[in-house]
Amino acid sequence: MALLAAAQFVVVLDAAIVNVALPSIGTDLDFSQENLSWVVNAYTLTFGGFLLLGGRMADLLGRRRLFMGGLVLFAIASLAGGLATTDTQLIIARAVQGLGAALVSPAALSLVTVLFAEGAERNKALGVWGAVAGSGGAVGVLLGGVLTEFAGWEWVLFVNVPVGIVAALLAPRLLPESRNGGTRHFDIAGAISITAGVSLLVYTLVDAADAGWASAQTLGLGAAALALIAGFVAIERRTKAPLVPFPGIFRIRTISGINVAADLVAAALFAMFFFVSLYMQQVLGYDALKAGISYLPLAVGIIVSAGVASQLTTRFGFKPTLIAGLIVTAAGLIWFAQVSPNGSYLSDILFPSLLAAIGLGLAFVSMTVAAVSGVEPHETGLASGLINTSQQVGGALGLAILASVANGTTGDAVATGTPMPVALTQGFQDAFLVGAGFAILGAILAAVLVSSRSSREHAEAAQRGDVQPVPVAA
Repeated sequence: MALLAAAQFVVVLDAAIVNVALPSIGTDLDFSQENLSWVVNAYTLTFGGFLLLGGRMADLLGRRRLFMGGLVLFAIASLAGGLATTDTQLIIARAVQGLGAALVSPAALSLVTVLFAEGAERNKALGVWGAVAGSGGAVGVLLGGVLTEFAGWEWVLFVNVPVGIVAALLAPRLLPESRNGGTRHFDIAGAISITAGVSLLVYTLVDAADAGWASAQTLGLGAAALALIAGFVAIERRTKAPLVPFPGIFRIRTISGINVAADLVAAALFAMFFFVSLYMQQVLGYDALKAGISYLPLAVGIIVSAGVASQLTTRFGFKPTLIAGLIVTAAGLIWFAQVSPNGSYLSDILFPSLLAAIGLGLAFVSMTVAAVSGVEPHETGLASGLINTSQQVGGALGLAILASVANGTTGDAVATGTPMPVALTQGFQDAFLVGAGFAILGAILAAVLVSSRSSREHAEAAQRGDVQPVPVAA
């Protein structure tokens, strides 16, 4: 569990760790302002685009094998990124990092699912997983600030190399191989169409704030992405060995509902980290190190809350725990929406951070438990890929929408002569409110779409100590 959690922690951390290093990266590698965002976007694009394929490959080729291969690829790309001397080299390295992460993440989560029996045991394991997933972003900003300040921006990438290599070397000693039995069938047409469709959709979303939501580029690429995804559904309904069986896994009502909720949780989470960072640095004047350290209570709060969440999920079920988590997250974002141009760390950052941390810990653990609950062992990689894809696409969509909201409000305020710190704060306030709306909508949809019966039966079985068989096939 420690090995799998450490690998997932590095994957999640790397989506955030470069954020506070961006000014240094831009100066050293002579990035243009419009290209600098692609240091983050290149990772998000390939990570989100290849997750479904990575999850299915784990089921077919072997979960440990994909886990190890993804770690090695991730480590090599991290080394190449740290050694980059041009902006193009760094962006390519970050894209390859995302591909490695797309192999590691669903393989690791499916290994957790098959190694720990469904019920209280798996809930505890997924409590650790939720703590890692929820706190990785906050720790990433903290670690990024420390490394950038004292070692240089290259070390936000170099730090992955020893972790990835050591984890890959330990995997054969600590993890059994696990894969589907029978003949391996690869749905090439389905894999190409969904990977291209999701990648294009993520690209369209992350670039929409710059290109314009109503621009020909956004509308055209969005339509092309949706056409590819529709084509994927058509292919899956006809092929003998589909990448994603339709209706297949989606017959489980909770799987469909939880992936919709995951989109909205990620939309609120990504935006919170992004705008809190900007508020601290652009309005309160924090440097990278101070901004990073300021995230420490949020990270600790998520870890503690995730530990409590696994117990609550066992006692009350994943549905009420998820709904409660989303409501508390929304309350934290509403508190963040009260930030002031002359704010203080105590009232404007610390207290709302702690409230949001409680909500996110509850939401992440219960959501992950629900995402793999009742799934057959041969589909655990697919279920893991689905929940990860939902989070990545939801995060990209949420950040694109809220960046557009914040920039629009700030632009209007500046046009009327409002001082820049006040204008920026007004933009952040609106973004936090819309983010709270995402969390509230997620709670409503979870209440409607997630099966109360499945949640209750899962809790009752966990309390009785009933478990399902956990086959681990070589």
